[in-house]
Amino acid sequence: MNEEELCKKRLLDLSGQADRRGIALFSDFLNLNEQNIYHQIRQLFATRTECFGGVSYAERQMIAFIPDALSLWGDTEITFPITALRAVPASPRFAETLGHRDILGALMNLGIDRGRIGDIIVGDGEYFILCERGIAEFVTDQLRQIRHTAVRLEACAADEIRSVQTITECDGIITSVRLDAVIACICHLSRSQAAALITKEKVFVGGKLMHNPSAACHPQDIISVRGYGRFVFLKEYGETKKGRIRFVYGVYGRE
Repeated sequence: MNEEELCKKRLLDLSGQADRRGIALFSDFLNLNEQNIYHQIRQLFATRTECFGGVSYAERQMIAFIPDALSLWGDTEITFPITALRAVPASPRFAETLGHRDILGALMNLGIDRGRIGDIIVGDGEYFILCERGIAEFVTDQLRQIRHTAVRLEACAADEIRSVQTITECDGIITSVRLDAVIACICHLSRSQAAALITKEKVFVGGKLMHNPSAACHPQDIISVRGYGRFVFLKEYGETKKGRIRFVYGVYGRE
């Protein structure tokens, strides 16, 4: 089996097990390609599903498979097994400036599977790691150095991550809320260049691979464009004198 078929089988197996056992089960953190596979086969699951990555804007998402039995018992609130960790330099005066790749590389050097790590968010002198709850203690104990910088780790609340994730709000003008028009404006491209990104399978909305340039964007849609970054379509707020649409979008800070 290729990777796509293995991913489908793994997700379907989890749904089947959750249904048979009457308990909620969870996937690893899925990347955008894996999330797209999830969207393609949603109608085949034996359970209902929910997605979450630890914070609302997370790119890497965990899937919860929730059997009908839980709803019958009145137990409908699902807690995802995700822990947020904060890493800070042990000696800030001598600390390097670290990036996403530095932190991910240090985690991979511990022998951790990539699927057990969610988003990594870089703040000002502090770094946040979303991970499966089952490995949080191991990471806290073992991750002592990133590049040449000694670090300390501790669990933190998701609210503390929101305070460092930058989302820069920008205004734009578009002829319509078509996906290609929105991407052209946000990424400073021509309409045809934006459409080409979609046909080349480089655009995801809410983790779903998009194929249709004319698909409409809606408020709070999170748009990922490979090579350009992540954005959120926030709202429309009127028209220009020429009848074009004014809108607001957010640009997520680079990880």
